[in-house]
Amino acid sequence: MKSILHLSARFLIALIFLLSGVGKLFGFDQTAQMMTSVGFPAAKVFLASAIALELIGGFALLLGYKARYAAGALFLFLIPATLIFHAAFISDPVHGQEQVVNVLKNLAIMGGLLRVVADGAGLFSLDSLFERKQSLQPALGTAGLQGVSA
Repeated sequence: MKSILHLSARFLIALIFLLSGVGKLFGFDQTAQMMTSVGFPAAKVFLASAIALELIGGFALLLGYKARYAAGALFLFLIPATLIFHAAFISDPVHGQEQVVNVLKNLAIMGGLLRVVADGAGLFSLDSLFERKQSLQPALGTAGLQGVSA
């Protein structure tokens, strides 16, 4: 049951980043304009980096490949994203409440990412598969040498 929960959690968290990355990719110019309007320097460079991080990190998290690193990178990415694009606008009289919700949403996502950093990807992951293969490797190598005599 725990393995299914790890897989489900990774899927749900990864989905946010994958959809966000795809949305930014297809709305690149509009997103870059929005970033520029809030005073973000070199918006297109940072936007391209954000898209790459969200897509690569999202897929790594989904597949459970280097999941601790992917979750850590996505966690770090959310800190400035939350502060610059949401927390800074909480006092806005029109959209302030919406920004509070976005800050809290990002904090919840960050909590889920920290859980992946702490616990790893779980059984149903590429990390687990590679770990199992590696642990079998020495045993297979030793067994093959037992029948060989000099």
